[in-house]
Amino acid sequence: MRHQLATAVLAAGPERSRRTVPLLGLCAEALKAHRVRQAAEAADSLHPWPPVALVFTTIVGTPVDPNDFSRTSARWCREAGVPRVRLHDLRHTCVSLLLTLGVNPRVVMEIVGHSALEMTMNVYAHVAVDQQREALNRLDDLLDGE
Repeated sequence: MRHQLATAVLAAGPERSRRTVPLLGLCAEALKAHRVRQAAEAADSLHPWPPVALVFTTIVGTPVDPNDFSRTSARWCREAGVPRVRLHDLRHTCVSLLLTLGVNPRVVMEIVGHSALEMTMNVYAHVAVDQQREALNRLDDLLDGE
């Protein structure tokens, strides 16, 4: 099933990091469902939520402390019986998968917000090595007559 792609505005962090980014349709649909649940939580809360449009909040609508998020996600992984995965590990996986799929590195750089192509290629050079190996295997097969 193909999902409709969407965009999101990343407004947190330094001014230079603020940008509009594409989202997988699957992610956009999950975020829309989350927004509905979040609106219900805000409506049911005994405490008025602050008037900010945060995606992830505490039960009273305030920003989630990064350390609390890390502990909570570690607990979720433990309860699910899967290895602990940090949020940044998911970003790394996304970049690695995009490069493995042959997506132009400049496009990947734009998606993840790296300031320079060198950053994308230096951090994820192992993907390029794997692709080089595959390319040389294909060349070897061609020259070997297979």
